[in-house]
Amino acid sequence: MDQRAAFDQVVKPEILNRIALRHRFLSRMTLGFVAGALNVLTFPPFSLLLLVPIAYSALFVGLRDLSFGRAFLVGWAFGLGQFGFGISWIAESFYVEAERFGTMAIPAVAGLSAGLAIFPAIAAALFAEIARRGAMGSLLACLLFATSWTAAEWLRGHVLTGLPWNLASYALVDYAAFRQPTAWVGSYGLSFLTVFVAVLPGAAAMASGRQRLTISLMALAGIATMWAVGTLRLQSDAQQPPGVDLRIVQGNIPQEEKWAPENREATFARYLELSTRRGDFDVLLWPETAFPGFLDEDTEAQARIAAALPEGSVLLTGVPDRVRSEDGIQYFNTVQAFYETGEILTGYAKHHLVPFGEYVPFRGWLPIERLTAGLGDFTPGPGPRTLALPGVPLVAVAICYEIIFPGHVVNDLFRPDWIFNATNDAWFGTRIGPEQHLASARMRAVEEGLPIVRAANTGISAIIDANGDLVARLGNGETGVIDAALPSAHPSTLYARFGDWALLALIFTTWAVGLAADLVGTHRCNKRTRTEKKSCW
Repeated sequence: MDQRAAFDQVVKPEILNRIALRHRFLSRMTLGFVAGALNVLTFPPFSLLLLVPIAYSALFVGLRDLSFGRAFLVGWAFGLGQFGFGISWIAESFYVEAERFGTMAIPAVAGLSAGLAIFPAIAAALFAEIARRGAMGSLLACLLFATSWTAAEWLRGHVLTGLPWNLASYALVDYAAFRQPTAWVGSYGLSFLTVFVAVLPGAAAMASGRQRLTISLMALAGIATMWAVGTLRLQSDAQQPPGVDLRIVQGNIPQEEKWAPENREATFARYLELSTRRGDFDVLLWPETAFPGFLDEDTEAQARIAAALPEGSVLLTGVPDRVRSEDGIQYFNTVQAFYETGEILTGYAKHHLVPFGEYVPFRGWLPIERLTAGLGDFTPGPGPRTLALPGVPLVAVAICYEIIFPGHVVNDLFRPDWIFNATNDAWFGTRIGPEQHLASARMRAVEEGLPIVRAANTGISAIIDANGDLVARLGNGETGVIDAALPSAHPSTLYARFGDWALLALIFTTWAVGLAADLVGTHRCNKRTRTEKKSCW
């Protein structure tokens, strides 16, 4: 055989093999991106539950036999698909002042999506690195994937102030029984359960024989257990409603018009007109920054509000506030409580501010403007607070996107009877953004066992009971009021008492069960070859 033939026989197959491996990897990257994009359809307003196992199982299978680096890239592609489509609505906030920020819309969404995609990438890489030592078609592989995913979601909710948007568990928001386990293990814990059950079909597809049947039955058992536990909570006895009547006002003022000086009087007049429509109420609720000015400094406006309030009633309204000190002026995004006399009773200052919307991080280094109108950056408040008001059950306040943070809405030392979420979702556009924001609020209601009342400028205003059900709502772009009674609260939930420690207990318990099952399975096949043993669980 001449040298040319020898070269062709040795080198060409190697080149073809590398091309095939590269093509296979690119196919998995594409699969990851498509699966992530499909995952968006599992969240409200779509809530296509069947796509949950399809999306996560596709990623699970696509990570098989990948190195740490390649698994990272496949996970990143999944995240890019999920966030690229799932938070595309953020672009709309840049078009409120299109002449200043419009050109930043697409780069901002792309950059944020690419950054958030790092968290699914971390989960995928961690899983792939450890899973290479064992069988993919096993119960333990599913537990490892779910644990890695949940750890990455938890990090996403805390790193750099956090953005726990569209957690895996939110695919269950529109399914009453399936969202109830949140009361015990929180949204991160329900994400663990959701992802674990969702990847079981993928593991079954890679298993064989009796193991495939067992894993398939495990998936059905997991679904049935979550449904049964949730149904049991829904059937528990509800407490007596507090007998308080609410009126929520949705003024529906477009964001681009809200702060124009010439529109200030018309905006205020609309809220007063809607508030004084026929009907009785004990608590009047206006959304975030409903009054376009510093209400505590405007005695005339306070007098007009007092004239609009029935005897014994209270107004809770979002307003900007400023405090002068020797160091200058500090600005706060607040909710203030006004009595029928026009007297300011108390207030709450937003503590979890929106980066680049309410303040600019690293302002000394970044030459970037805020996206919202104002004289300066907002100052964060001290944290969650419970307000005591005359004739009103104890209330916690969460302003706008503060409601998306599990375990950081309520003062644990002074438990309220309900939560008021004042928000301005005009920034979120009219498509999927407000629905996703509402989903977060519904999950907080279940976690804390407390009703949540949302007043939104342009929608979605809603009353949510302690089970996460929508009692009443006003949709996007509607102008009007909601008159309804305040729902009752549940006793303090396990998650309200222990927070994310309940998540750790859940993970440790399920891992203990999984390892016990693995030991039993290994004992049964201890006479098989080493290769066969690796596939036992």
